[in-house]
Amino acid sequence: MVLSVLLGTLVGVAAGVFRRLDGPLMRLTDLFLSLPLLPLLLVIMMLFREALSSAVGTNTGIFLLIVTAIGVTSWMPVARIVRGDVLSVREREFVLAARASGTTQLRQITRHILPNILSPIVVSATLGIANAIITESALSFLGLGFPSDFPTWGRLLSDGVVYLSEFPWRVFWPGVMISLTVLSVNFMGDGLRDALDPKLRGRAAPL
Repeated sequence: MVLSVLLGTLVGVAAGVFRRLDGPLMRLTDLFLSLPLLPLLLVIMMLFREALSSAVGTNTGIFLLIVTAIGVTSWMPVARIVRGDVLSVREREFVLAARASGTTQLRQITRHILPNILSPIVVSATLGIANAIITESALSFLGLGFPSDFPTWGRLLSDGVVYLSEFPWRVFWPGVMISLTVLSVNFMGDGLRDALDPKLRGRAAPL
């Protein structure tokens, strides 16, 4: 999540602030969005799994590989959201006043633009956590995640399929925990959006 948010924010801010970079960066984003996520992750895991495991250890190598693979393939929605908000914020009066007073672009970004787009970034981060949980569970279920001695919900699902007819709860409970965790993270993202959005903060609750 951290990696995808950092990459998405960097690309989105660069595309929103620098007009010359907007077209190439958005076309790069569209290219990544057109790639099939799960097959791409499977290819990455199969290509680099053994090399990283032998270099830094099995658990550490697979952890770094999963984090990097999910991070570099899930930054695109964050980039599009951040770009849209940057294009909106950069035309507001306080940004125009800062630009007219000679403020550098870097200071405009750090002082005026980024603080006003934190709300969608935080919401995107929470949704990224839910997406990362599902993606890791899918990889572990397919046998390309953590090894069998490292318990994850996806691995527990994969191990429980063999005993599905006799012990269905071995599949039921990991699936329930994945669903509840993702649902909780999504609810937390909705709550953070309502708390951080100034337009929604003062709105009265419906009867």
